[in-house]
Amino acid sequence: MTDQVHLAIALERAGWHPAAWREASARPRDLTSPAYWRDLLRTADDAGIALATIEDALSLTDRFESVDDLRRDRVRGRLDAVLIASYAAPLTRRIGLVPTVTTAHPEPFHVATGIQTLDFASRGRAGVRLVAGASAAERANFGRRASGVDAIPVSGRVEDSPEIVAAFREAGEFADVLSRLWDSWQDDAIIRDAATGRFVDADRVHDIEFEGEFFSVTGASIVPRSPQGRPLLTVLAHQTVPYRLAAEHADLVYVTPHDDAGLAGIRSELDAAADELRTGGEPLRVYADLLVLVEDTGAAARSAAARLDEWDGSPLVSDARIVVGTPGDVADAVRELAGAGVDGVRLRPARQPADVAAIAERVVPLLRATRTLREDDGGGTLRARLDLARPESRYVRDPEPRHAREVEFAL
Repeated sequence: MTDQVHLAIALERAGWHPAAWREASARPRDLTSPAYWRDLLRTADDAGIALATIEDALSLTDRFESVDDLRRDRVRGRLDAVLIASYAAPLTRRIGLVPTVTTAHPEPFHVATGIQTLDFASRGRAGVRLVAGASAAERANFGRRASGVDAIPVSGRVEDSPEIVAAFREAGEFADVLSRLWDSWQDDAIIRDAATGRFVDADRVHDIEFEGEFFSVTGASIVPRSPQGRPLLTVLAHQTVPYRLAAEHADLVYVTPHDDAGLAGIRSELDAAADELRTGGEPLRVYADLLVLVEDTGAAARSAAARLDEWDGSPLVSDARIVVGTPGDVADAVRELAGAGVDGVRLRPARQPADVAAIAERVVPLLRATRTLREDDGGGTLRARLDLARPESRYVRDPEPRHAREVEFAL
């Protein structure tokens, strides 16, 4: 029997091809409509896809694009990913909702409480994808940083840019603070005993007292411990520095191998980083990314891709492997990755909603028929569906909590 994987989907405005909004099947007028995102997520949800990531960014331009050279033939503007996920939470049944958050500018406290709230709203289906940021365009929208990441080094190696390395150190601290805040309430902190007038056991609410290079956070979350304890923490990684971030802090990492040798090298580096940095808990889950354009025939798929490339003025390039072909071609690529030992595959639809529908209606049934997809009844939390244990609050291990405090509640 083929090795089995979970299937994820990555949603990005009109799709991952920059000209996708010009397709006849596209819905460019609806990109800022909540109904558009509801429809995409429900399609994936009904197909049994395990989780959906929702792209986001903190600037109008692409990351290293100049505002002065802003291309007017590409989609600009977007809705906030955390708010999209929160809107969709009660409208979906089983799919994990994993919005993207850039770590350079938002405060970890705000992100922690927002994702905890999403976990409550979705009944335990929340996660977050962290992105290290601080580009010039992002900094200009916040006005609090004079310097940051202005370009990829000529070598293409993250470690050759002190600014990018610093951004990843900040992302690691951000992830650490999130986890501590998510742990700051023990599961049994809420008492709700009207007879005695005790709503909370203050000894089970803990100040995190975090002091780091980038963040200083004293208190506890304002949100009680959420259904998953800690929502899923995920990152996309391409090189050594982000691999180490994932190994130390993430539950799940998305990687971009283009062949078996590339995947083997990635796994080896992740394993080495995990051996050095990961303390206890679950093994890091590894999902491989594929960018897909799906048509009934290979010729039709190639024709559609050529049309999009012509509109954009250049062939599509991606950090991920690109599969242009039939549902069978995409299913074969997923099975190949399953056989190589990944835990899951995340598909990036080139066109939305067309390729989302093709994945749900034509690719998923092929994978299910060959038993490539992990058995999943849709029950329980996102962690449970991905075979990740619900972590205990780290503060339970403290016999006498040092940072317990009285908490006031509006009753």
